[in-house]
Amino acid sequence: MTTDTSKHAEPSTSRAFDRLVTDVASGLSYRKRAATETLAAARVLLLHGVGGNETNLEALARMIDPRVEVLLVRGPLTFGPSQYGWFEVSFAGGSPVIDAAQADRSRTLLIDLVHGLREDPGPTPVPTVIAGFSQGGILSASVGLSSPRDIAGFAILSGRILPEIAPHMASRDLLRTVSAFVAHGTYDAKLPVQWAERSDALLAAHDLRLTSRRYAAGHEIPTEMASDFIGWLDVTLSLASGA
Repeated sequence: MTTDTSKHAEPSTSRAFDRLVTDVASGLSYRKRAATETLAAARVLLLHGVGGNETNLEALARMIDPRVEVLLVRGPLTFGPSQYGWFEVSFAGGSPVIDAAQADRSRTLLIDLVHGLREDPGPTPVPTVIAGFSQGGILSASVGLSSPRDIAGFAILSGRILPEIAPHMASRDLLRTVSAFVAHGTYDAKLPVQWAERSDALLAAHDLRLTSRRYAAGHEIPTEMASDFIGWLDVTLSLASGA
């Protein structure tokens, strides 16, 4: 088991995140930064990598428009003190081998969380994007590809798409409404860049609105990747809200 690390650009806002709370329906815990407006313009869920925790993506979260509600979600599996994840994975054979049942359970828990958030009081559901680093990006893709009615877009930051998601994928007609962002370092030794190329091919074949970027970086979120993600997020949420 390895700990994912990432580097981020400086935050553009200093708004604080709430204490850790647990969602009753899904059992997942998260920290929330409320939107500056009474009714949030949109909602973003950020998912950390294996062996990390919800605070890992806080600097990235602070770059997001303050009118957007942001949740830093903690993985349901505990691997050590302040170390969590979405499923167990082994790289002993050179390629990742996952616990598929754990990955699918985490996917369904995240969908339950999105549904619970959507039912919060408000005139209409707010556009929602789910994004994550490494294993968090894997789960973001799994949610977006299997539940496109709930998600305006998803981002895979130094991650991949699980082959095991194929039986759960929605129809091409539904997936056409979803935006996807694939970002990967060309020097990534943990998840080689070929995984991003495979993601691009699958997403293009299903007609998603795909934006894909490569960076001279390893298994991390360099400053340029963070900035490009924020730019993609702004466009995605603008399209979803009809602005």
